[in-house]
Amino acid sequence: MKFETRHLQGALRLSQEMGWPYRREDWEFAATVGEGLVIERAGEVIGTAMWWNYGQAYATAGMIIVTASAQGGGYGSRLFNGLLEATDGRNVLLNSTEEGLALYKRRGFTTWGTVLQHQGPLTVAVTLNACDDIRPATISDLTKIQAFDQRATGMPRQSMVAELADVGNVVVIERAGRVAGYAIARKFGRGYVVGPCAAESAQDARLLILAQLSKLHEQFVRIDVYAEDELGDWLEGLGLKQVSYATAMVKGQRPEPDGPAHMYALANQSFG
Repeated sequence: MKFETRHLQGALRLSQEMGWPYRREDWEFAATVGEGLVIERAGEVIGTAMWWNYGQAYATAGMIIVTASAQGGGYGSRLFNGLLEATDGRNVLLNSTEEGLALYKRRGFTTWGTVLQHQGPLTVAVTLNACDDIRPATISDLTKIQAFDQRATGMPRQSMVAELADVGNVVVIERAGRVAGYAIARKFGRGYVVGPCAAESAQDARLLILAQLSKLHEQFVRIDVYAEDELGDWLEGLGLKQVSYATAMVKGQRPEPDGPAHMYALANQSFG
């Protein structure tokens, strides 16, 4: 069954059962920018699966949940079969918990990396040295930000980026009149998430993240980063502890970034 607005409260209960900090607003946003399936039993939502198509070649998947009382009944497989059918032969990326690895490997997914989840109250006072390169984004920057995001991810995510920018605070690095990186902070879960953050170097990514953190003192902050980029120790030094990790997987071919542009922090683990 297609995910509809009437399923939001049931989906929220599922994520609460899993211990995920999603708010109803987070589910609503995810459903607005993507698509999903649900399974109901006696009028109760017992399973969800969502995906986000990026052009004709790529999709990401996430928010795949089956209530504990219904696990082992084949519901997860039914949902995932529907998800793969709906993504219509695209290369599919997802970030898996330990519990989901076996299912995804059976469906032809292979591992390629690790996502580290850092979070906590931002009690460290973060300051950013005056830097003319970093500034708040304006409406006229959106197409440049979208183009940079596509270079960083290798996927056409214009609609997703526009929606994230609409609900979040956006900063950019401008070099020689061009956008050379961006970061978005928005309300999510227990507080705020900083991500996506894309840049041409880890140093620029740190500057963009600091620019967002400088406005979030005493707030609860979450940042999801790739282990390979080695930002974890730096985030720990800011008081944002690593609390979990996910395994990055793909069915098909991974998208290739264009040039030095690189995605350092995720909007969340489902959107990619």
